[in-house]
Amino acid sequence: MKSKFITLLIALLPFSGPLAQERIISLAPHITEILFAVGAGDEIIGAVEYSDYPEAANQITRIGNSSQLSYEVILSMQPTLVVAWQSGNGQEEIHRLEELGLKVYSYEPETLEDVAESLRVIGSLSGHTEEGAKQADAFHTRLRRLRAQYAESELVRVYYQLGNEPQMTLNGTHLVSDVIQLCGGENVFTDAIPLVPRVSVESVVRANPEAIVTATSNALKPDWLDDWLDWPTLDAAANQHLYAVNADFMHRHSPRILDGAEQLCAILEEVRSAD
Repeated sequence: MKSKFITLLIALLPFSGPLAQERIISLAPHITEILFAVGAGDEIIGAVEYSDYPEAANQITRIGNSSQLSYEVILSMQPTLVVAWQSGNGQEEIHRLEELGLKVYSYEPETLEDVAESLRVIGSLSGHTEEGAKQADAFHTRLRRLRAQYAESELVRVYYQLGNEPQMTLNGTHLVSDVIQLCGGENVFTDAIPLVPRVSVESVVRANPEAIVTATSNALKPDWLDDWLDWPTLDAAANQHLYAVNADFMHRHSPRILDGAEQLCAILEEVRSAD
């Protein structure tokens, strides 16, 4: 799959002046994490709700949530750069900010390599080129180690469940699918057309995953995950391979996604060892 992350290069074109930025607004929690990682945390003047990592991010003024922004507050802050998440914020929100005359940089990471590139590019845009490159290299080093560790692993079919009512999952173009592949797994709904498709219990049973994984706060397994035990013909249920990973690690496209990858890889190793 060819990544769409080439939009990074296109997005750089409007920035013809100095790259150093002093007044930045972050429109996603993972963007806040990346800005802190590259050394630009002190330059963030506004962030969306749930931007809670690192601890210092809790002190940043809130400008709404990822899908509902306070344009009046944003304009009053006079930002020099707004960093947006394409699928999380949506094109309508992004275009509105651009129409208001703000400089907006938006991107959509689809692979783990894209996360490293986001560190490099956002570091450059915020005037922290050296630290951004350093963090990107460190991410690549850790990623290569994980890829080598699980490259020859036996394939495990995975259903990655988002919530319970309604049931949703992620298709093969989502970053989480790249994490599943990294660990030697196969997303059983990789061919679904929507990025976040709704699925039925019957479709999960037909796919017959060997492991069912969800993501929750602090990786605590929700009670509803055990509902799958009512389907004993399902491999994951028959072997009680029902798991949870940390949602902040897996669903934020920041360096911490490799922490989520390590959790998921350990889970799939447990599934393999039980066979």
